[in-house]
Amino acid sequence: MLQSYYEYGMEDTAVFEFFVRRMPEHRNFMIFAGLEQVIEYLENLHFSQEELEWLERSGRVNVGLVNRLAEFRFSGDVHAMAEGTLFFPDEPVLRITAALPEAQLIESRLINILHYQTLIASKAARCRLVAPDKTLIDFGMRRAHGAEAALLAARANYIAGFDGTATVQAEQDFGIPIFGTMAHSYIQAHQSESQAFENFAHSHPDNVVLLIDTYDTRRGAEKVVRLAKSLEKEGIAIKAVRLDSGDLLDLATSVRDILDDGDCGDITIFASGDLDEYRLAELIDSGCPVDAFGIGTRLDISEDSPSLDCVYKLQEYSGQARRKRSEGKTTWPGRKQVYRRRADNGRFESDLVTLASDARGDGEALIVPMMHKGKRIEPAETLERIRERSSDQLASLPRHLTALDVSAKRYPVEMSPGLKDLAEQVDKHFSCD
Repeated sequence: MLQSYYEYGMEDTAVFEFFVRRMPEHRNFMIFAGLEQVIEYLENLHFSQEELEWLERSGRVNVGLVNRLAEFRFSGDVHAMAEGTLFFPDEPVLRITAALPEAQLIESRLINILHYQTLIASKAARCRLVAPDKTLIDFGMRRAHGAEAALLAARANYIAGFDGTATVQAEQDFGIPIFGTMAHSYIQAHQSESQAFENFAHSHPDNVVLLIDTYDTRRGAEKVVRLAKSLEKEGIAIKAVRLDSGDLLDLATSVRDILDDGDCGDITIFASGDLDEYRLAELIDSGCPVDAFGIGTRLDISEDSPSLDCVYKLQEYSGQARRKRSEGKTTWPGRKQVYRRRADNGRFESDLVTLASDARGDGEALIVPMMHKGKRIEPAETLERIRERSSDQLASLPRHLTALDVSAKRYPVEMSPGLKDLAEQVDKHFSCD
């Protein structure tokens, strides 16, 4: 496409918008995440000499395009909702305004970045909603779809309210708190479970979390009680025990009794293994005495809804609004703004999607400038600020949308009369010939 655009002089300004067509299965809302990675990508976008030489050797493009790509940089504008903002179908969350070749080239990578983090953050928020008072840790690196996915999942989960991650690089890159214990192999490598517990405690005296279900969970808990008393004399306290298999409700209840009877009430219980928001809800509703949860596979691959029907579509080119009219995939034309209205109690009431040029005082305008002429306008937000915004947004959701079940009453998103009029005008102007 770029080669053709350049050959035919199609380099006027284009406007593309990223949005989700329909709510994914089992969801009542979505959390916008990944904006910072998009901005970093756009700031640094260029072709290396090695890439240019490969393209030329491939024979897939002509020398003219290779020469243009040697100078390629993103020089456009970005408008978007702030990261951590909740949104709904048909609402543009990001808008790119740039020369057509620039805006087109970035499509796949932009969708790739925003799709994944938005998908994971939206699921992680459901875990936080059902377990507001529990410690939640991202445990999904091992089964995430690649190293980048594992790292960005840790970021998305933290935005949505998780307390930390077991992915160590997430602390280095993003400052996310990291949590870790031990594997069953650590226990098995020792001659005895008791020796494994004792060695670990002496190696990590400030972070003694012991995995007790390698052999017999209840006997493991009894060994912890005995060890706690001897470690106390050395000034070492056991923070928690971890369960990773079996009937968590039954085992956690038994372990809690053993610890309490052994005067170890300060030792908390950490559970992991095939958890998601549905299992969390079951355990919490059953009164399971688990204080913290490690949630992995089902979260970091969003097992129940593994993809979003998200798109990046041309809405304007060379000063004229455009729209797609394919059956089931019709788009709304033009540059748009989203206004959010709140009820008197502060909770979200409804959204209005209108033309960006249609200034209104009715509600909060959600789409704001992020980049101008290829440069970010403001310094990058801290992850803590994005996380706070997400928390505030979740607290403002109508209560019927915070449930795990899909609400029969969907959140109202209205298209403005001006937007509908523009769609009619575009349909009349652009024929199918």
